Amino acid sequence: MPTQTVLPRWRGFNLLEMFSRDRDGAWREDDFRWIADWGFDFVRLPMCYRLWIEDDDPLKPHEPMLDRIDLAVSLADTYGLHVCLNLHHAPGYCVNGARGEPFDLWKDQAALDAFCFHWELLARRYRGIGSDKMSFNLVNEPRAPSEDGMTRADHERVIRTAVAAIRAIDPGRLIIADGVSWGNTACPELADLGIAQSCRAYVPSPLSHYKANWVKSEGWPAPVWPGLVDGEKTWDRPALEEHYQQWAGLAADGVGVHCGEGGAFHHTPHGVVLRWLRDVLEILTAYGIGLALWQFRGPFGILDSRRSDVAYADWHGHALDRELLDLLREF
Repeated sequence: MPTQTVLPRWRGFNLLEMFSRDRDGAWREDDFRWIADWGFDFVRLPMCYRLWIEDDDPLKPHEPMLDRIDLAVSLADTYGLHVCLNLHHAPGYCVNGARGEPFDLWKDQAALDAFCFHWELLARRYRGIGSDKMSFNLVNEPRAPSEDGMTRADHERVIRTAVAAIRAIDPGRLIIADGVSWGNTACPELADLGIAQSCRAYVPSPLSHYKANWVKSEGWPAPVWPGLVDGEKTWDRPALEEHYQQWAGLAADGVGVHCGEGGAFHHTPHGVVLRWLRDVLEILTAYGIGLALWQFRGPFGILDSRRSDVAYADWHGHALDRELLDLLREF
């Protein structure tokens, strides 16, 4: 069985304080401390670039919000956590819809120029921090390739251009590209680049995103595991193993692989989540692939998830899903 050995098998969480335009970058030091105290070693920061520009000008940085990234980087360093910076909302693209974007990252040169501008900005800012402590995850969850949308050639061109821009400033920076089709499909065409790739733990989506209002979840039956039926496919442990074999294939070719996001929304029955996630974690661990839960606190997380079927423990005034935490700590 091919095992990923290029990257550490990072285990941790996504922190969302700069996730969208309505966030303020108010990181909580306790989050970093607790993550480290519980034995994890990784935080991913999915961020919206519009938080650090002025006057809606993608080439006009706003220093006070960049300082907020500095704070998160410093807190990660203080608590011995690898920090992965990610553009969740990049110039010209966001998986949740690029509202207000005047251009398309996959088609327009101006968008690609702005995308590279921001990665060059971050590359200069953090050039002195080693790749053992920091990585750059270029763009969150590129869409499914199609002839009338983003083609695989479009995606490859954007990734190769951004990698070259970063390396011109910081040649040793560890760079990670999400798979296409929202992180679910590996990109062997990028294997020669010397970058890592990131998968997802959201399959099957009728389990992970049951009753989520930002996806087309109407009519999905209450999820079960194993044996969830999605269209003509029945999902169980062997189906999961088949899905992740593509990422093992990358590992066999010497490509570093990490699972940058995974988890299930709080309407999925808790017992289903625990059984499914155990299978996911066993499969990924066998391949040497670590996972960062989406998210630390909130509907997918271990704190304050507001599930109706969990006996929460009190954790400094927060509702802790101890069973989910214990499962993650096993791996």
